[in-house]
Amino acid sequence: MSRLDMKKPFLPVRIAVLTVSDTRTLADDRSGDILAERIATAGHHLAARAIERDDVDAIAVLLSQWIADPQIDVVISTGGTGVTGRDVTPEAFERVIDKRIEGFGELFRMLSYQKIGTSTIQSRALAGVAEGTYLFALPGSTGAVRDGWDDILVWQLDSRHVPCNFVELMPRLREHLPAGHD
Repeated sequence: MSRLDMKKPFLPVRIAVLTVSDTRTLADDRSGDILAERIATAGHHLAARAIERDDVDAIAVLLSQWIADPQIDVVISTGGTGVTGRDVTPEAFERVIDKRIEGFGELFRMLSYQKIGTSTIQSRALAGVAEGTYLFALPGSTGAVRDGWDDILVWQLDSRHVPCNFVELMPRLREHLPAGHD
């Protein structure tokens, strides 16, 4: 269903990758590696990369820092979207999001259902916009990261995707923000 209008210019975006985990390091962060590789392959820029423990306050602080950074257009996180006590990524996102993008989580779970069946119900994948920055929270498995990027984000973060994409909306995301948030 996704298609590109090759007459339109490709506009690279600056993407930060956050892995939420108490156990991963940069040396063994396969999900973060997959995202970084796919971001580069798509022609975008990896603006930042970090691993943060499963702590709602620490995640929210880092998200706030990245949202305030004019060199970051998009944040994609991996991990912490399940239903256990340590899964707090959605709660951290809720602290900083101005507007939710409801369709992202819905579409992610629909696509995931085709691959893993009813197990997808345990995912709390979500997305939103915070002060003009897109935020996407993916589950931590390598399969979920591949699915989220390959089936949704690679298309919506491509300025040539028709009939519409997130990139073309970027200039208007900051409309109606209070003074000092530009």
